[in-house]
Amino acid sequence: MNSSNRSPRLTLSSFWHDLPREGKLLLSVVVLEFLGTGLVLPFHVVYLNEVRGIALSDVGLLLAVPPLVGLLVVGPTGSAIDRFGARRILMGTLVLLVAGNVLLATATSIGTAAVALSLTGIAFGVSWPASQSLIAAVVPRDLRQRYFGVNFTLLNLGIGIGGIVGGVVVDVDRAATFEGIYLADAASYLPALFLLAVPLRHVAGRPEHDEAVAQEPASYLAVLRRPAVASLMVLGFSASFVGYAQLNAGMPAYARAVGEVSTQGLGIAFAANTLVIVVLQLVVLQRIEGRRRTRVIAVMAALWAFAWLLLGGSGLVPGTVGATVLVAACASVFALGETLLQPTIPALVNDLAPDHLRGRYNALSSGAFQGAQVIAPPVSGFLIGHSLGDAYVGLLVVGCVAVALLAVTRVERQLPPGVNGVRVPAPVEEPTPTARVSGAVDG
Repeated sequence: MNSSNRSPRLTLSSFWHDLPREGKLLLSVVVLEFLGTGLVLPFHVVYLNEVRGIALSDVGLLLAVPPLVGLLVVGPTGSAIDRFGARRILMGTLVLLVAGNVLLATATSIGTAAVALSLTGIAFGVSWPASQSLIAAVVPRDLRQRYFGVNFTLLNLGIGIGGIVGGVVVDVDRAATFEGIYLADAASYLPALFLLAVPLRHVAGRPEHDEAVAQEPASYLAVLRRPAVASLMVLGFSASFVGYAQLNAGMPAYARAVGEVSTQGLGIAFAANTLVIVVLQLVVLQRIEGRRRTRVIAVMAALWAFAWLLLGGSGLVPGTVGATVLVAACASVFALGETLLQPTIPALVNDLAPDHLRGRYNALSSGAFQGAQVIAPPVSGFLIGHSLGDAYVGLLVVGCVAVALLAVTRVERQLPPGVNGVRVPAPVEEPTPTARVSGAVDG
C-alpha cells in the first residue's frame, strides 16, 4: 500500500479528540465495569466449592450453564436488537447482571447458584451483540477499528486490576469477603446503566427502517446468504476454537497436566497476557491502520500457532522453571495476537452489516464465538485427559494455519476493499476546460 493512502499516526489524544461525545461516554465506564468482572472471574470455583461447599463435579456443571444459556439466547437477541434498538436491550442485560451477581453473593445451594449463573449467562450472551451494535450506532465507521482496540485495552486493564484486588481481599475462611466482591461486581454495572438511561437515552432507541429495506427478508438464513457473511462467521468460529476457547480451558489444563506448572506459574502467565495487551494495543493499532484486516488476521493466526508451539515446549521440560517460562511466553505471544484480532473482526462485521440488520450480524458473530467455546473444552479435555498432548498442540497449530488460509484465500476475496480496512482514495475529477481557462486567467 502506498504511504499516501495511510492514515496519520494514531495517538490516544487524537483518537479521543475525533471520537463523538457518545463514544467517549461509553469508554469512560469500561475500566470500572470490568474491574468488577476481574474481582470475581478467577474465584468462581473457589467460591462455589470451598466457601459454599458445592462438590467440584457439580461446580463444573454449574460453570457450563452461562456459556450454554448465552448461546441459546443469541438468536432471539439479534432480532430484538433490530426491532427495539441496541440501547434498550443492553440496559436489560445490565439489570440481569446486577441481579445475577447479587443472587450469587447469597447463593448457598446448587439451585440458587444455577439460577444466578443462568441470569449472568443470558446477560453475557446478549451483551456482545448489543454492545457491538450500540458502538456501531455511535462511532463513525473510520474510527470503529480504533475504538474496538482501545475498548479491549481498557477491558483488560479493568480485569487485571480487579484480579489483583480480588486476590488481596478474598479469604476462604471468611465468606463475607466473597459476598463482598460479588456485590461489588453487581455495583460496577450501575454507572453504565445510568449512562444508557440518562445521557445516552437518545441513542439507538428504535432503528428507523425505510420502506425499501423493510421489504427485504430478515431471517438469519437470508443474512447468511448475503455476500461474505457465512465465510466471515466460519472464520470467527475457527479463530475462537483455536484461540480464546483454548486460552481459558485447554492451555491451563495442558500446563498443569503435561507441563506440570504450578498455579502460581499460571497466575504469572495470565498476568503477562494482560500486561502485553495493555502495553501494546495502541502500538498495534498504529501499525494496522489502513491495512487489509484479513491479512492482519492471518498474522494473528501465525502468532497463535507459535504460541501453541511454546506451550507444547513446556511438556518437554515438565515441572521446571523452563516450563513456567514457556507457558508465560505462550500467554504473552497469544496476547499479541489478541491485539490484532479484537480491533479487526468486530470492525469487519459492523462495516459489512447494513443498519437494519446490524443486530442479526452481531448475533451471528457472537454465536460463532460462543459455539466454539462450548465445543472446545470437551475436545481439549479429551485429548489432554487421554495423554494426547502432542495431538492437542498439533491440532491447534494446524487450525491456526487453516484460519490464516481461510482469511486470505476466501474471506478477503468476498469483502469490499473498504470493509476490509483498505482506504480507497476518492476519484479525482478532471477540471472542465472552462475551469482550466479560469485558473489560468486567475493565476
